[in-house]
Amino acid sequence: MSTVAQRSYVALEAELPGEWLLVDARGQTLGRLAVNLARVLRGKHRPSYTPHALCGDQLVVVNAAEIIVTGDKRSAKIYDRYSGYPGGRRVRTYEELVERDPTAPLREAVRGMLQHNSLGARQLKRLRIYPGAEHPHQAQRPAAVEFGDHGEVIRR
Repeated sequence: MSTVAQRSYVALEAELPGEWLLVDARGQTLGRLAVNLARVLRGKHRPSYTPHALCGDQLVVVNAAEIIVTGDKRSAKIYDRYSGYPGGRRVRTYEELVERDPTAPLREAVRGMLQHNSLGARQLKRLRIYPGAEHPHQAQRPAAVEFGDHGEVIRR
């Protein structure tokens, strides 16, 4: 009997195919959509998921201005920033942030769900959010997808 160690498969970034996916955010809840987007950006929807590799897909999110928040989060949810200087704390409510940039709440929600290191920053660069239905990525032919009840990616 030979004693050969079983080797685990580890995906390399160079051999992982990256797809372009199009997600319509109209009428979806902020947190539930952000969870699914973070899952696809990390690559957890693939069987070849590797935690330390960039194995997710490119995401194009349209109609981000029409995202729903539940309860009284429109006026109660706050976004806090600090510049590092005395008196440099900036606090904005959800309403104020959406008025300035309709894509910011979704980007911040997804950013908070990714790893807080250089890999998470690279994953976040693969997320493109647009407030309306138009986007400049027709040349990449993004496949329209939806998310199922358990976060599975369903092609339309």
